[in-house]
Amino acid sequence: MTYAQIVGWGYAVPARTMTNFEIEKMVDTSDEWIRTRTGISERRIAGPKETTATLATRAAQNALQVADLSPSKVDLVIVATSTPDYPLPSVASIIQDSIGASRAGAFDINAACSGFIYALAVASGMIASGIYETILVIGADTLSRMIDWTDRSTCILFGDGAGALLLRKSDCPTGLRACVLGSDGSGVGSLYIPAGGSRAPLTVEHVQNRQHLIKMKGSEVYRFAIQAITQATQQAVQQAGLTVDDIDLFIPHQANIRIIQAAAKALKIPPEKVFSNVHRYGNTSTASIPIALCEAIEMGKVGVGANLALVGFGAGLAWGAAIVQWGVDATPVPVAWWKSVIRNIHSREAVVRSFALRTQRRLDALRRFNGVNGI
Repeated sequence: MTYAQIVGWGYAVPARTMTNFEIEKMVDTSDEWIRTRTGISERRIAGPKETTATLATRAAQNALQVADLSPSKVDLVIVATSTPDYPLPSVASIIQDSIGASRAGAFDINAACSGFIYALAVASGMIASGIYETILVIGADTLSRMIDWTDRSTCILFGDGAGALLLRKSDCPTGLRACVLGSDGSGVGSLYIPAGGSRAPLTVEHVQNRQHLIKMKGSEVYRFAIQAITQATQQAVQQAGLTVDDIDLFIPHQANIRIIQAAAKALKIPPEKVFSNVHRYGNTSTASIPIALCEAIEMGKVGVGANLALVGFGAGLAWGAAIVQWGVDATPVPVAWWKSVIRNIHSREAVVRSFALRTQRRLDALRRFNGVNGI
């Protein structure tokens, strides 16, 4: 039997930190109010030159470095995001070009904050079925670009970031053991962006009325989140043939500390088995689970054979839970200087290759034009 083993991981967050005290100056709120109700103290905000794609590219490169794998070995790039750089093409296509994954396919998934679980399920299934051997799975969002900074109910919550996992074909029984995906489209209006899609193409009036920004009914989402996390986790654990006691680390979507604590209590998971970094990053949407996983690895909380419960929820309303059995030694290994040089060369090659391909397309277009018009 074929399994999808996680062999690489990495994350990237913007350099700029925005504290609650900065938000106090923008809306009627306070640091104490935000921390008490959300657990958030600060969040990272993308700079002028940072985008979903640039953050995702850095996370992907870090994951490849951990795996000690050339981008040319990647078969597919899957990006879970709700904030693509452009309406089209996909963020995944931009990343595929940026990292030099010259033979990889690429596409995006939009399942909001649960998107990373969806992407992980798709990638694991493709490897298990024999379609591909090596897949990059990335969760990345820059929700700060979609926030109404005059709306206290949403602007306090979100931050930017990206996290990536590299999956490879393996004969070892490791990786995704069970997965539960769900959706309740009747809750679309609980968390959405009203304008900017085909239903309501963006107009000046929409922008003036802030209809191109996130709208959320907080109490509805709060109640949904606790129930979704609890039920999906229980179903996934059962599907994996485990009990909740068998879970070594619980990594839920980092949206709100009260949601995390209430769900853990309902599942009877002790605090020492619950990982949270929401206080430092806020809600980074699809990036929150992979960023949290990467930090848990850095802190030595993930060992070979560990059973991890990863659970996401968000707009859709959608949710997903995955039980993952960790299969590789996560101890950091010093990178040899010559490998760093090679990676730097690969990065430069990716830039040169991209430029060469664009130039070739322009030359081909000129040749066709001259041939048709006889010039």
